[in-house]
Amino acid sequence: MNSLVFLGLIVLLSLAGTAPQAAQVQYYPLPAGAGPHDVAPAADGRVWYTAQRQGALGRLDPQSGATEQVPLGPGSAPHGVIVDGQGAAWVTDSGLNAIVRVDGTDLAIEVFPLPASAARANLNTAVFDAQGRLWFTGQRGFYGRLDPTTRQIEVWPAPLGRGPYGIAAPPDGSIWYASLAGNHIARIDPASGVATVIQPPTERQGARRIWSDSQGQLWISEWNSGQVSRYDPDQHSWQSWKLPGSAPRTYSVYVDERDQVWLTDFSANAIVHFDPLRERFQSFPSDRANANVRQMLGRPGEAWGAESGTDRLVVVRY
Repeated sequence: MNSLVFLGLIVLLSLAGTAPQAAQVQYYPLPAGAGPHDVAPAADGRVWYTAQRQGALGRLDPQSGATEQVPLGPGSAPHGVIVDGQGAAWVTDSGLNAIVRVDGTDLAIEVFPLPASAARANLNTAVFDAQGRLWFTGQRGFYGRLDPTTRQIEVWPAPLGRGPYGIAAPPDGSIWYASLAGNHIARIDPASGVATVIQPPTERQGARRIWSDSQGQLWISEWNSGQVSRYDPDQHSWQSWKLPGSAPRTYSVYVDERDQVWLTDFSANAIVHFDPLRERFQSFPSDRANANVRQMLGRPGEAWGAESGTDRLVVVRY
């Protein structure tokens, strides 16, 4: 095993008292000062990450522990990254106020600046819809769409202004975003681009990120309330669970291929697994202080996160 890679086998008790369950937690060091924000596992086995503090997009080979980074240009401050079906990485770059595509083969860079009407949009996260179009959010009060085929980019002002952050694409073809500053979620009509606001029952909850399960139910991480909430668009119903601990701060949410929910809690310095059927939490604390895992994403059997505070990537293999 590569000496730079720390591997721990952690056997944890569920916080609700279930039998012990084993999971492998592995950490991968990145270049010092990278400040990884978001992470995106690719089909070829490698893992992309945004090196936000270094204005670069990075790629990790988990087999060797080796990394490579691609500078995105002067002023770059990449936030989110996702991977398309051809293996290219798409970055929401708040510093460049642009969407950036990095080819998965030759690492060629293509930059798509936002229009002047969306200056300093503070780009955050992106998702592909069923037609392969890229939808994205900007915390300054915008959401938008880029068509990779035509290279056309469109931006709309959010109906309640500042806050659009996380974004999701449920199986029904709709697009949803979570508004951190606006304390709500919103459904975007992919045909018209019109967003309809949905108000959660918990006031000032700080809806930060959002993810859909296979049934189209939406899971929301609530930064202010310390909850994870589930919204059923068909029934217009909500259910919420507070994370363990006295003052949780729920940053991200990711739903895996089994419809199991993964979260990050800044207060607990941990990745947290939530089983919706048993309504039970299981915590995976980092082995270093101030890990600050800002986003999670995965592939079957693996839940990945970026430890922005320790310059590492982390994976929980289940």
